[in-house]
Amino acid sequence: MLITLQQLQSGVITPESLGPEKRLQLAEGLTEFPRELFALADHLQVLDMSDNKLSELPSDFGRFKRLKLLFLSNNEFDHLPNVISDCSELEMIGFKSNQINVISETALPAKTRWLILTDNQISKLPESIGNLTRLRKLALAGNQLTALPVTMSQCKSLELIRLSANQFKVMPDWLFQLPKLAWLAFSGNPCTVSNQVQVADLPQAELKDIKLLQQIGMGASGVIHKAQWLNKNNESTGNPTDDIAVKLFKGRVTSDGYPQDELDCCLTAGEHKNLIKTIGFIPNPKQLGLLMALIPSTYRNLGLPPSIITCTRDTFEQGTQFDIDVIITVIKQMVSTVQHLHNQGVSHGDIYAHNIMVDEQSNALFGDFGAATQLTQLPMNLQLAMEKIEVRALGNLLEDLLLNCNTGRQADTKLKINQLTGLVKLCHLSDVDTRIGLSRLNIHLQVC
Repeated sequence: MLITLQQLQSGVITPESLGPEKRLQLAEGLTEFPRELFALADHLQVLDMSDNKLSELPSDFGRFKRLKLLFLSNNEFDHLPNVISDCSELEMIGFKSNQINVISETALPAKTRWLILTDNQISKLPESIGNLTRLRKLALAGNQLTALPVTMSQCKSLELIRLSANQFKVMPDWLFQLPKLAWLAFSGNPCTVSNQVQVADLPQAELKDIKLLQQIGMGASGVIHKAQWLNKNNESTGNPTDDIAVKLFKGRVTSDGYPQDELDCCLTAGEHKNLIKTIGFIPNPKQLGLLMALIPSTYRNLGLPPSIITCTRDTFEQGTQFDIDVIITVIKQMVSTVQHLHNQGVSHGDIYAHNIMVDEQSNALFGDFGAATQLTQLPMNLQLAMEKIEVRALGNLLEDLLLNCNTGRQADTKLKINQLTGLVKLCHLSDVDTRIGLSRLNIHLQVC
């Protein structure tokens, strides 16, 4: 519920008007926290005060005893307010794009499961972060971190971590051993710097040669347009070629990292029948762009992004059901694709159903390299561990698809479900070293 300060001060905003989500949003360039909000303290569960100019929270902020989600992105905080730890039910916290450089040992609420601190100035995390046993999702891209507290090795529930665009010269071994970690991104750090981007066979373009048509998509790192490529291959005819898709990157840093790293990883990935085909790129640092083959209209997204409730796991439209043979076809293609990426020295970091498109024949197309990482500069043991982390993500994908499987009554369907459920368990082994690898997983799938 988006409200104005005038409405709040007039008293027309009541607990009953908050709606079933008990949510309130207020963005008016505020420099001070409006104390009138405390009239709703016994009811409010979601408070969004992003896009203001706040730098402090009141000392009695803990009066919001039922608050579960707090968003204060795009404000002017230079520290994470200690008072948020007084909110006993708080579990999702967003302070993206502030100027935070200090997080005290007592600032993090015990029930935190989703922490967003992207695009700040953090150089050190508190040792107490290791006490967050419920933490599942941690976004730290675009900071000044050089190391992580060893206590974080106790965060056994962590599934997704974004560490891109920081200052890590080495990545800690224990990070790759976290038992549930499935989505890890750390490009744009000194430890990943590589000069091995393969671009020789791809033509370059200038933005003036691209005729943008309608917008067809938007992600954390850019906007995708249907477009036409004029003057392709330096032919000055002025005539457009066939329609293509163009991703124009935005901003200095995204929730996943630097746009340049996404572009480099996409170019390094090369060609595979199940990757969205890259046909060129715009190298201008002021406006990076990626030129791709236009996906036919017969394709649709396999799933939807995670929700606040599911946190790390994809969602699906109500009533979605997949035939078992569709699931097998899709997962075989995905294992093959991820294997290809790792052979090229690239991890994807975002293996999800919502990043996969399929047509009626279950042909899959995979894309979105925003969380991808160049692995070739890492020690071999960490490259192998990164493969196992991506295997867990594939296990999550397979598990999510099986949860939406049309089980039917045929004996062979139940047999295949049992076989795939067994593979999920192999992908989910807590001991990363003994977890199944991509090659063996591929072999097991061939008999399903």
